[in-house]
Amino acid sequence: MFPSTRLTELLGVKKPIIAGGMVWCSGHELAAAVSNCGGLGVIGAGSMYPENLQHHIRRCQEQTKEPFGVNIPLLAPEVEKLFEVVIAEKVPVVITSAGNPKTWTARLHEAGCKVLHVVSSAKFAQKAEEAGVDAVIAEGFEAGGHNGREESSTLVLAQSVVEAVSCPVVLAGGFATGRSILAALALGAEGVQIGTLFALTKESSAHDKFKEACLQAGEGSTMLLLKKVVPTRLLFNSFTTEVQGMEDRGATKEELEEYLGKRRAKQGIFEGNLEEGELEIGQVVALINREATVEEQFKMLEEDFEKAVQRLHK
Repeated sequence: MFPSTRLTELLGVKKPIIAGGMVWCSGHELAAAVSNCGGLGVIGAGSMYPENLQHHIRRCQEQTKEPFGVNIPLLAPEVEKLFEVVIAEKVPVVITSAGNPKTWTARLHEAGCKVLHVVSSAKFAQKAEEAGVDAVIAEGFEAGGHNGREESSTLVLAQSVVEAVSCPVVLAGGFATGRSILAALALGAEGVQIGTLFALTKESSAHDKFKEACLQAGEGSTMLLLKKVVPTRLLFNSFTTEVQGMEDRGATKEELEEYLGKRRAKQGIFEGNLEEGELEIGQVVALINREATVEEQFKMLEEDFEKAVQRLHK
């Protein structure tokens, strides 16, 4: 069994596992399934309009009586309306990212929400703690999707962040096994955030073609690109080849933004356009080779965790 930690006590969950709030993957079905298995399910609001977010929250409330959360990037369009929705719907946990946590933390606390903020360095972790967040999520550059510019690996980042703050630390980036969760706890973290593993479950709203491409990926199948815009880890395809060529030729931020256009992530992840879309996925995708349910993945995580504990006892 997973141990209780300050994170499980803070969130009111049974297991120290948070699902990543991933665009085009993390709808109400995935969030509810994770919460029903004892973790914290999270709805990814970064790709949603306020009305759509409200729909997903209400459907999640129908599907689980356990705590769940919503992830809101602070640079998202209509961000104020998104926060108004989570406050009105009394969402118990809010995860913020890509911006200044001071902007909304106090207001969310007044509404009774627990607040976690995603950081990519010890400096930003300290600033988040000063802003009053309840916990920080330290995300290493192994993670899929948008990353910090520091490019710190989770192993290095974990040690610096745990030393820098007194609030609970959650680690993200590279977690898809029980033994990696044990390693996170050994480093001083209170839990982990898992994205890629859950993005490829049956409950994920990602397109089947996207899931299949990821399940066939091996070592070295992803790369951190778009550093002049927003560093993003992507699965290789025609789009990434073109972006890499543009970056090698010294393309400006403006040129890259123009080529990106809009809806690239939706095309790739949600619509299954494997050549022209952004296929955002973590480096740990190389360890995942089958689609399973959330319940099956939780069982795998717990069994692997127990085996790792037993190995250490020997």
